[in-house]
Amino acid sequence: MDTLGLLLHGFEVALTPINLMWALIGSILGTAIGILPGIGPALTIALLLPVTVSVGPVSAFIMFAGVLYGAMYGGSTTSILINTPGEAGSMMTALEGNKMARSGRGAAALATAAIGSFVAGTIATLLLTFAAPVVAELAFLLKPADFFALTILAFTSVAVVMGASRVRGFVSLFIGLALGVIGIDAMTGQPRMTFGVADLLDGVELTVVLVSVFAIGEILYVASRYAHAPDDIIAIKGKAFMTREDWRRSWKPWLRGTAIGFPIGTIPGGGSEIPTMLSYTLEKKLARHKDEFGKGAIEGVAGPEAANNASAAGVLVPLLTLGLPTSATAAILLAAFQNYGLQPGPFLFSSNPELIWGLIASLYIGNVMLLILNLPLVGIWVKLLRIPQPQLYAGILVFAMMGIWGVSGSVFDLAMMAALGVVSYAMRVYGFPIPPLLIGLILVPLAETQLRTALAAGQGKLSVLVETPISITFLLLSFLFLFLPVLLKRLKGSA
Repeated sequence: MDTLGLLLHGFEVALTPINLMWALIGSILGTAIGILPGIGPALTIALLLPVTVSVGPVSAFIMFAGVLYGAMYGGSTTSILINTPGEAGSMMTALEGNKMARSGRGAAALATAAIGSFVAGTIATLLLTFAAPVVAELAFLLKPADFFALTILAFTSVAVVMGASRVRGFVSLFIGLALGVIGIDAMTGQPRMTFGVADLLDGVELTVVLVSVFAIGEILYVASRYAHAPDDIIAIKGKAFMTREDWRRSWKPWLRGTAIGFPIGTIPGGGSEIPTMLSYTLEKKLARHKDEFGKGAIEGVAGPEAANNASAAGVLVPLLTLGLPTSATAAILLAAFQNYGLQPGPFLFSSNPELIWGLIASLYIGNVMLLILNLPLVGIWVKLLRIPQPQLYAGILVFAMMGIWGVSGSVFDLAMMAALGVVSYAMRVYGFPIPPLLIGLILVPLAETQLRTALAAGQGKLSVLVETPISITFLLLSFLFLFLPVLLKRLKGSA
């Protein structure tokens, strides 16, 4: 079956009443958490993992996709109306969007953000539709040594790019690697790093770590920095609509933002922050009305919002085709696949096409739902900002504890959740990035398996790891990620 045929089959799956309901729930949840500052899609999906154990994988991932896209839409609302990004990818939107709102043009800012998100999301989903099968076919050519080199590239790039320093990035990565190897070694049957604790023989429960590190640690951190001063919410004047001049100034930034966001989303460590910053800088350089930047230029909202949404679709390409997470949210989605006993990669396209194509088709449907939810109903969403934050954080904390207890029923897991929550809170306080920990934890079993398989095939010779051009390329890129910034800095210093 060709790609269009598979996509039509995906629509048959996604348009069933039950899956439409999950897509709507995901879109509403995603918009809500995007609007609420401090609660991102990664935290929400981590919290939902224990709840969705009884839901089928197709429905669960359709809901997760709605959360992922919805957060990108919702994040712009808080950026524009209270100058506080709901999630990291909306940082640049706040610069111009809030100025527009303060000058009485909040409706136009919200409209260009929502329509730009729709345009970018749809184009990026189209690119995902046709790029993913090609990459998946190419992935069949990869040997164990290539996959091992690919995981090394993921480790180094995420540790170097994310976080304030490489040292902190690698410390976070090694914590994740250490957590990932706890338990009985499947090949030798020997316990590893269990310290005589019987509860650790089966390894660390992935859901416990994700909820602890992402939900508990994040909530503790956000709550500890809670300011009692109420947010100054700017009232929206008029309908969320754009004038002809606004359309003329927005459509090119939407397309440029999409062109920047999608490819960067596919790169390890790309995330949503880098493309939005690049898009803002580009729009500032290309704008005819440069003097408006800093005072409320619509291009500074349209471009970054499009880049933000396009990067979300880009993240799904390496995740679905190679099983490679390039951001914290993608790492949690990978953990969700593993919760269902599924491993994303080329084989998933042939073994479970209903899931893959149902998920991709749901992205188109979710985009339409989100445009309807975000444009006319923005006034309702804004009311979420009036929820007292202490009660909100306390509710999330209770929800997380109930989820872990429901999944494992283990006091040991609850104690581990508390301990890891405190550790992740300390990491945030001292500037240690969280994504390297998650990616180290989730990818270390794959890296170990591929390394052992490659060495077994090469009869123990390390040279087998650099025998193919693909593995050499990945290892070379890893080397560049590690040392190129240092070399450039030294060259710049000596110039």
